[in-house]
Amino acid sequence: MKKRYAQSVAEIIDKAFEDTGLTHTVAEQRLCYLWPEIVGPGINRYTTRRYIADGTLHVYISSGVLKGELQFMKSRLIASLNKAVGTEVIHSVVIH
Repeated sequence: MKKRYAQSVAEIIDKAFEDTGLTHTVAEQRLCYLWPEIVGPGINRYTTRRYIADGTLHVYISSGVLKGELQFMKSRLIASLNKAVGTEVIHSVVIH
């Protein structure tokens, strides 16, 4: 009889994503999902759209003043978002 070791559901799902090559795509989606938690409700209130293309996070902000403020915080945003996901998903941010 062959001995088997128990795996958690998370380990099985992670292995399936790795086998199919979807690990990076899932990390991108998780990063977009975590945007409100990272920036907080004040900034998220003015966020109308966000997506990732070629390692760049595109964020649409409806407040001109807030766009200017976020321009100065790009490096901190990149570091915080990548840290929250646990891997380097984005290398730049474009504020629209």
